[in-house]
Amino acid sequence: MSGDSSPPRASSAQHAARFAQGAKSLARKLAMQALYRLQMNDAPWQDLITEFATEEGMDKADDGYFRELIEGIVGARAALDSDLTGWMDRSPALLDPIEHAVLFIGVYELKSRPEIPYRVVINEGVSLAKRFGATDGHKFVNAVLDRAARTLRPHEH
Repeated sequence: MSGDSSPPRASSAQHAARFAQGAKSLARKLAMQALYRLQMNDAPWQDLITEFATEEGMDKADDGYFRELIEGIVGARAALDSDLTGWMDRSPALLDPIEHAVLFIGVYELKSRPEIPYRVVINEGVSLAKRFGATDGHKFVNAVLDRAARTLRPHEH
């Protein structure tokens, strides 16, 4: 037995996978900020892409994923709000803009990105809501995304 007690090194593939996850998380955070901005001042999705291209952290984010989220969500806002109505006790128009943006991202991912496990979608949404939302907004986000996942991903529950 060797005396080396250092932890095993992650393979380059594991490191790349962790980096990719971090880059996607950062893309979600920036998308949430862009969607918040959109709710305050409506604009074409292309303007959001341009505006956020120089945002702090974009150089470390998965910019392709950021673009996919913005383009996909902005193009489907009415449908996403219609979906949300079935999983909430209030109208989407009454939502806090941060929670609304987080729910847009979560529902979009549940519907459009089946390769992302529903638990990851919920955890990412709750994390964003804890960091940027109202005091207990993360509890609401968790409940709504859990209901959405039960409907949209019944095979994973």
